[in-house]
Amino acid sequence: MGAFTPCGSPARSRAEAAAAEDKTVMMEISSLCRNVRPEGELLPQEEAAFALLEDLGIGYDRVSSEPADTMEKCAAVSGVLGVPICKNLFLCNRQKTQFYLLLMGPDKPFHTKDLSHQIGSARLSFAPEESLWELLRCTPGSATVLGLMNDRDHRVRLLMEREVYEAEFLSCHPCICTSSLKLKTADVLGKLLPFTGHAVTVVEL
Repeated sequence: MGAFTPCGSPARSRAEAAAAEDKTVMMEISSLCRNVRPEGELLPQEEAAFALLEDLGIGYDRVSSEPADTMEKCAAVSGVLGVPICKNLFLCNRQKTQFYLLLMGPDKPFHTKDLSHQIGSARLSFAPEESLWELLRCTPGSATVLGLMNDRDHRVRLLMEREVYEAEFLSCHPCICTSSLKLKTADVLGKLLPFTGHAVTVVEL
């Protein structure tokens, strides 16, 4: 990704404070940047994500870090970003014919039975990595609502836990987990999803 973008006061102390409760999580995290892409050459899917935000007029705050591919690492990033990084779970039915992107709070456990009856799909499981890439152009640990721009056939159904849906801000990755973004939920619902053509199903978990 290149060097971290030096656009703001150093965030190392805040990152360390965020990780203080879990001594095993120590990460180098950039300072908070507003409407600024990471420096250096971006991956194609990452470039496309930032270009889409700019084209749709969606503002964002960003921090960059080593891969935030676990919830513990995401918690450290949250301390700098100023918003909890929600879980983005990519799921499918047993036949792998129906796919779901679930956005839920970081601290809530996920039980398939709590979701299955709400969406009419039994035997949910995590979808294969190859399906995550094929449909959303995301790698493991980087599933994101921004990946819906790549689901042109609308094979993925978007699910949002009510607390995430009703929150003022939503966090996500730009199709790669070395950056984390803070977006206005209203922009996701009012600009991004109308562009991608995806409806949202609000679920209780």
